[in-house]
Amino acid sequence: MYETVVIGAGQAGLSAAYHLQRKGLRAGSDFLVLDANPGPGGAWQHRWPSLTLGAAHGIHDLPGFPLGAPESSRPASEVVAEYYGAFEAENQLRVQRPAKVLAVSALPGATGLSLRTSTGEFNARTVISGTGTWDKPYWPYYPGAAEFGGRQLHTHDFQQASDFTGQRVLVVGGGTSAAQFLLQLHDAGAQTFWSTRRPPEFRCLDDNPDWGREVERAVDGRTRAGLPPISVVGVTGLPMTRMYRDGIASGVLASRGPLQRLEAGSAIFEDGSAEPLDAVLWATGFRASLDHLAPLKLREPGGGILMDGVLVVKEPRLFLVGYGASASTLGATRAGRSAALAALRYLDDVKIQPEPEESAALPVA
Repeated sequence: MYETVVIGAGQAGLSAAYHLQRKGLRAGSDFLVLDANPGPGGAWQHRWPSLTLGAAHGIHDLPGFPLGAPESSRPASEVVAEYYGAFEAENQLRVQRPAKVLAVSALPGATGLSLRTSTGEFNARTVISGTGTWDKPYWPYYPGAAEFGGRQLHTHDFQQASDFTGQRVLVVGGGTSAAQFLLQLHDAGAQTFWSTRRPPEFRCLDDNPDWGREVERAVDGRTRAGLPPISVVGVTGLPMTRMYRDGIASGVLASRGPLQRLEAGSAIFEDGSAEPLDAVLWATGFRASLDHLAPLKLREPGGGILMDGVLVVKEPRLFLVGYGASASTLGATRAGRSAALAALRYLDDVKIQPEPEESAALPVA
């Protein structure tokens, strides 16, 4: 029986493990970190190679271990994998991998939680779950998608823009990944088209240094109401960088509006216009990867999980990080600390509860 099991060795999970250790728990004996990936780096190790560190948004420091200033032209996947691996080694966190958590369920008698994994079963008094979103790509439904006939892929599966040289490619989605794909595809010699449900909203964030915390507050309001979290771009819009300014000026970052349907080899937009296509890239985001928590029956009628910060209201032994407001790396670092401290408070509260005394028999008069 571990005091705590941390699921996931991304930004949030590593931050939680660091703070558990700082407060006196021993890695590998008092607490355990399980990670489904083959090596360090969390979801970053799966990012497409052309996503450089300079183009990636918001890689923040892990606690007590500054990232420094790596070469911005290097692939973000390489830089972050090295950084996370060095952090694990420096703090001797002894992450077990690959160990995918398949299901978390309650043990009898409120003694803790049971974790069924690809490598065996573990029991813990508390669980900090930081499984992120990468393995839950969201594919929206559009009429005609099955009959399109051309290539369809998701952000999750993108590798390099040169795979589409000379092709006509539709990018669907209004986030930063969609904008970056459009620019890369254009530079690689593809003819690009962009579809968004709403007009893209570019904002200058330099004038508001506190924008990250404002985003977290907005997203946190939904999880406190038991609603599914919304994406960061749904709150902030797109950051107006020089790269995006140039893309707007060149006409590459110009949305054709909502997609109505797909047909064999073409897309039909809501305004009635049509374009022949070779491929569709669905840059439509991800959903929280929480299937392993299904046995706990945590979902609210609104579809989300009711949260009080990082605490799951329906299960006080479970803490979610990298969910909702803590999905960004900035929020994840803080959430990891919050989850570690909350788990330790729960453990202390349980330990100080007095054992129930046997009732003494009253003398018979």
